[in-house]
Amino acid sequence: MTVYSKDLRERAIKYILDGHSYRETSKVFNVGTYALCRWKKMLDEQGDLQDKPRRKYFRKIDPKKLEDFLRERPNAYLREAAEIFGCSKAAVSKALKRMNYTKKKRA
Repeated sequence: MTVYSKDLRERAIKYILDGHSYRETSKVFNVGTYALCRWKKMLDEQGDLQDKPRRKYFRKIDPKKLEDFLRERPNAYLREAAEIFGCSKAAVSKALKRMNYTKKKRA
């Protein structure tokens, strides 16, 4: 999916509001007619063509909660964390890797 600039959206919608068809606008601005329909609907509903902020979601483990858990129990095993978060040890391991968290190395 291509993200179009707010300026392009505004110009395309203004072109439509000036009386041009969606198909003609699509050819002039090299944008799909479905995108133009969505932008028009967005303008009608929100009054603005600004993108909605993307929502971060976590499938299994929230990194903030995992970080708090590790702060409370730094010597916990992966299996203990997996039991608390209701997932597998591999999921905890991958979450730790995404957080750039490394276990203590012994010399």
